[in-house]
Amino acid sequence: MIETAEQQNIATLVQLMAGLRFNKELISQFFREGVMRESVIYQEIYQEGRQEGRQEGRQEGRQEGRQEGRQEGERELLLRLLDRKFGAIASPLREQIHLLSLNQLERLGEALLDFSDVADLIAWLEAKRSF
Repeated sequence: MIETAEQQNIATLVQLMAGLRFNKELISQFFREGVMRESVIYQEIYQEGRQEGRQEGRQEGRQEGRQEGRQEGERELLLRLLDRKFGAIASPLREQIHLLSLNQLERLGEALLDFSDVADLIAWLEAKRSF
């Protein structure tokens, strides 16, 4: 007679093979839920998936952090340049600048060179709002 551990291993292998041909619902009708989770192969695949997920999460987090840092740096530089060129910029204008994307901040930095007064900044921000 086959021992329980061997039965579980065979059931797991059958489930794996059945998964290549049949849909999940049909397979679950024949096998109890936890058998696959008890399999050493399942555990190995699961651990590999978790490790890959962690690595992807870290990488995405670093990229997002760099993007946010770059955006914040660009924003702070623009605000300092605007303050220096026109004096203290009013809070409502600062708030609008805080809502700009990195791409918009870069375009504002280029446009700033052509501004002669705060009205040019206001017009530029108004034009961005209409898009």
